Amino acid sequence: QVQLVESGGGLVQPGGSLRLSCTASLSIFRLYDMGWYRQAPGKERELVARTTSGGSRNYADSVKGRFTISRDNAKNTVYMQMNSLKPEDTAVYYCHAWLSEKYDYWGQGTQVTVSS
Repeated sequence: QVQLVESGGGLVQPGGSLRLSCTASLSIFRLYDMGWYRQAPGKERELVARTTSGGSRNYADSVKGRFTISRDNAKNTVYMQMNSLKPEDTAVYYCHAWLSEKYDYWGQGTQVTVSS
């Protein structure tokens, strides 16, 4: 059974930083596109950042210049460094792995709260 295990969430003050990690039990992790999504209360889940198997990266406009996604294929892990955090970044953050419609997986989510 495939598992995506997120860690690194928590409570941080505005302007602070956090690093999220997601380790996947995927046998061919390097072939998957990996992404981070978030969902705030009362809002739809949205893409925050994604890195493809080929190494391309894209970001939501709201986090460009503040968040950085990276991956370590040897460790089956994707990271997201989040700097200059704002209260509007508060959400549950989900890790996502996609290879095809059949191979499409989500993590359980990790809470990020930005508050003074």
